[in-house]
Parts: sequence; structure tokens; C-alpha cells
Amino acid sequence: MLPGSIQITGEALSGAEIKDICESLKENSVRLLSIRGCQLSDRDFGRVCRGVTESHSLAQLNLNLGVVSTINRTKHLADALKTNRSIQTLFLHGSPLLDAGLVTLNTALSTHPLLVSLDLGDCMLGDEALRLICGMLPPDGAKSGLRELTLSANPSITTKGWARLAIAVAHSSQLRVLNLDYNPLGDQIAGMLAVAVASSRTLEVLDLEGTGLSNQSAQVFLDVVENYPTCLRMLVLAENAINPELQQQISDLLSEGEEDDDKESEARCSASIPTREKTTWVPHSS
Repeated sequence: MLPGSIQITGEALSGAEIKDICESLKENSVRLLSIRGCQLSDRDFGRVCRGVTESHSLAQLNLNLGVVSTINRTKHLADALKTNRSIQTLFLHGSPLLDAGLVTLNTALSTHPLLVSLDLGDCMLGDEALRLICGMLPPDGAKSGLRELTLSANPSITTKGWARLAIAVAHSSQLRVLNLDYNPLGDQIAGMLAVAVASSRTLEVLDLEGTGLSNQSAQVFLDVVENYPTCLRMLVLAENAINPELQQQISDLLSEGEEDDDKESEARCSASIPTREKTTWVPHSS
């Protein structure tokens, strides 16, 4: 029997439900496990992590919206990921990880043999966490790294941190999708990202929705896509102070480039974009 999926959202999970989840993981009958926004005890979270450790079929794990709520849970998850060898996509969107949480997870994430998609949106990350994340985007000729990265709504990251990311993206040999929506980037960081787009030989999707950009940023991106060969297929600039005509010009140019590509390449691009949390950022309450 082919592995199936377990998807539960926003519920208080009972001990019996946790037992069923763990048994399914151990029996290798689950390919996708999503318990986003669910409430469970620390003990039960540890049981789920042990199930993840033993699973050889689990490819996608969704713990979005506060499931990984403490540093102890982060440690349990890190231990599970160090042993697991099957997960390809990990969603932690809306988890209060902070930089300390990324330090705890870093070794497990950066050495996992199959992990290619990581969602760390709205995880209260700062520059130290971003420095570690850049290590998951190795340069050309180095080890394989992330193909899809979401860092939406992490407003504590500074210009220095974003500049470091732009350099890593420019030289990454793997990254295809980068979601930075709802971060206060501004035109200066957007200019750095435009250079990264021009340099990258893999980046296909860049989401800059709601990042405080102006027509200045749009003009720079227009110049890039109009005059330089790039792999970019989609640039999201909604919810910025940018002239709609400029946005349309960029979109039209990217569409022209996409029409020139063969069907096989188009299929690969569409398959590389998993479902993720996409909502207007609301800060954590203190």
C-alpha cells in the first residue's frame, strides 16, 4: 500500500490520536503529516518526534502555527531530524523559535540528506539565525542545499542579515524559490536582491509582497529582467508602493521568458512550489 497523509488543523489532540499517528509513522504508512495549529502535551510531542525518527516514508512534516512552542520541543525535533532520513519538506511557520531555536536545529537541518524545502516564516528570527540559514545555501560546486526557503515576516532581521542572504542567494547552486514577503526590506535590500537575481543560475520565484518597496526597486528589477538572462519566472511585488504599470511590465517580460522555455522545464518549476502559509503578517503578542 502506498503511503498516505494525516492532516489535522487546530485541534486538541488526544492520547489515542497521538498513538494512531505514531503507529502510522512506525509502520511507514505516512508520507505527509500535518498537525498545524494543534494542541498537544509535551509528552505527546516527544512521542510524535520519536515516530518521525523511526519513519522511512515521511516526506513532508507540517508543524506550523505554534506546535513547536518551547526550546525543549525544538530539541526533541532536532534529535528526530538527526536520525530521520526521509523528510524533504519541513514547515515551521509561526513557531517562536528565536535565534536560539535555530542554533538548536542547525546541525540537524544542515546535515539532513534529503531536506530541500524549509518554511521558517514568522519564527521571530534575527541575524544569527539568518547566518546559519545561509549555510544551508552552499555555493556552486559545494554540497546540495535548500531549493525552497520561506523567511516571511521575520522583522528583527537587520540590513546586515539580509545583505548576507543576498550574497548567499547569488552563489547558491540549488535555490529555486525564495519567499521574503512581509519583511521591512525597503529599496536598499531590494537592490541587493536584484543583483542576486542577476547572478543566480537557479532562482525562479521571488516573493517580495508587502516589503516596503517603491518604484525605485521596480525599476531596478525591470532593468534586470529586460537586459540580463535570468532564470526568474515569478516576481511578486503586491502590497508595495509600486506603479501597477511597472508591475505589469515586469510580469509581461517574465511571461515572455517562460513561453520560450520547454514544457519539461515548466513542469519542473510548477512542481517545485509547495503549499505554504500565506497571510498578512500579524506580530506575536508580547
